[in-house]
Amino acid sequence: MADYPGFIAIETGDENGLPIAIAWSLPDGRIKHTLIQPDDSWLEGDMNALGGYSMEELESLGVSPLDVIREMENDHFSDTLYTSDNFEDEVALTRLFDLYGIDPFVELAPAETLYADISPGEWQRSRGEVFSELGLEPMRSEHEIEVMLNLHQRLAKDQ
Repeated sequence: MADYPGFIAIETGDENGLPIAIAWSLPDGRIKHTLIQPDDSWLEGDMNALGGYSMEELESLGVSPLDVIREMENDHFSDTLYTSDNFEDEVALTRLFDLYGIDPFVELAPAETLYADISPGEWQRSRGEVFSELGLEPMRSEHEIEVMLNLHQRLAKDQ
């Protein structure tokens, strides 16, 4: 089975990087995904920051930020994870780790840097085409990972 790079996507609920869902890939191409229970300090009374989820959904279906960090540590300690939106994911990841005063143990890099033969613009266009082909939503973290894995399969065989 192919060995895939680690991809990560974090769904945010507001412009301040409130992490509400996270997904990442494993080397065998499987995807881990979960909703995140928001910390009270993140909300500051703004229930509109939940990105279309209800507080009940996040509380009952989500996991604690600390459990997310532990699971990621088991899968990707000291790894570079590739993202389609480096800035937004970096802000959300920092917010997740800052809650516990922990420095992130993963580094984020733009996914398009994996492919020397195409420009970042070409990668973004191809990404959009894969979203359309698969009928997935760009704002959903698990869909983002599925698209990056699919696109990686296509581009890696061309190199």
